[in-house]
Amino acid sequence: MPIVPPTHSVERSLRRAGARIVVGLDEVGRGAWAGPVTVGAAVTGLRRAPEGLTDSKLLTELRRRALAPVLADWVTAYALGHASPQECDELGMTAALRLAAVRALEALPVEPDAVILDGKHDYLGGPWRVRTVIKGDQSCICVSAASVLAKVHRDGLMAELGEAHPEYGFADNAGYPSPVHRAALEEHGPTEQHRLSWAYLDGLPKWRHLKRVREVPGAREDSADEQLALGF
Repeated sequence: MPIVPPTHSVERSLRRAGARIVVGLDEVGRGAWAGPVTVGAAVTGLRRAPEGLTDSKLLTELRRRALAPVLADWVTAYALGHASPQECDELGMTAALRLAAVRALEALPVEPDAVILDGKHDYLGGPWRVRTVIKGDQSCICVSAASVLAKVHRDGLMAELGEAHPEYGFADNAGYPSPVHRAALEEHGPTEQHRLSWAYLDGLPKWRHLKRVREVPGAREDSADEQLALGF
């Protein structure tokens, strides 16, 4: 089935409603067991997108890596924000996503009037004007750009982090569950790059005592299904 290219349709509707600068946000790493959660923010204006742009998950690794530098030069502005594994443990995923998104937005050289957020849940909230779009990473050009830039950057970061822990295969799995990752966890246990409040530790009797219980008042525990909701 051919991939339908993203458009500026949502951005145009926000501009008609008075927004001058619209930014697209997308996250990567939400379902990983190790590494940060990363949010990309991209401002693209209404220019024609580079050939082949779509949701990063629909692109091969080779195509993503080739497209990322093109996008970095093409976008009006972009920035990345991260929340560390420790912050994911302390805050829970929703709050960690917001923290990473705020860091990305604050790192932009321009101040957006509106945000297009991939998905159906607004984890960002005020003071930003947010429009959530299900599969926005496939349908909205600025969100697609943010998706590719965030994915390529985080994959590279995980490869670097993996140099200190080659047995976990971070260069290949980016911290997500894989047979190599699971086997290394069973034998060696989690590293400083692992999220210690995640449900995967329940399946590792030898290392279950390392699991962290979130102590932030009012923080909601993420279920195993939620932790694994997003794959590669």
